[in-house]
Amino acid sequence: MKGWPGEPEMDYNVIKSEDAAKGAEGKPIENVVFDFGNVLVNWDPQAVMLPRYSQELTDKFLDNDFSGFYDASDAMDVGGSSAEAVAWVRKKYGEPWATMMDYYYRNFEDSLVGPVEGMRVLVNDLKAAGIGVWGLSNWATELFPPAKKTYPILSDLDDAVVSGYVKLRKPHRDIFEYSLKRFGIPAETAVFVDDKAMNIVGANSAGMRGVRFNDSYKLRALLRQQGIDIPGIQS
Repeated sequence: MKGWPGEPEMDYNVIKSEDAAKGAEGKPIENVVFDFGNVLVNWDPQAVMLPRYSQELTDKFLDNDFSGFYDASDAMDVGGSSAEAVAWVRKKYGEPWATMMDYYYRNFEDSLVGPVEGMRVLVNDLKAAGIGVWGLSNWATELFPPAKKTYPILSDLDDAVVSGYVKLRKPHRDIFEYSLKRFGIPAETAVFVDDKAMNIVGANSAGMRGVRFNDSYKLRALLRQQGIDIPGIQS
């Protein structure tokens, strides 16, 4: 099975206000909290693997049932080391997956394949409109520094919580509650933007509305519909 296990069905580019977030529905949005991978920065693990491995083998490596790739990533996202992750894969799944996992971690920066189109300008437009802009991402401490160095947008937010440093991980409610407290913002004033449906469910459980993301222009239009005074797309 490719992709993170446990992803529920969810539409893109709509405001989700379920669970504890029901009371926030329709309230003014004063803060936008962004995930990083595939929201602000494009992440493609295939880009790491294909220079060394075939498409067929890469597809199997990125299938959690074959290699435990996503389970190992989850462990690193709460403070585990790459050495521990590789050792776990070697013990549970054997070869070639452990060697491929080690190669992936050593070449991780190649998986960051550029900024997500339109998002830098959107973040800056939100800041200019007086909206708080924040970050909340699952990311291993070993792997985050090259991303932060290469992509200034990750440092231009008002503040950010990165899972590996706080040893909490999405989609669990505790990291959303931790982030809201650290940022000093009420849950009902915020909307969380993430490409994974499970993380929108997690945000809702902490009282924060969410948007499953796949398009910066649709997100811009949605935020404008919610009353945020940012420029639209001219035609």
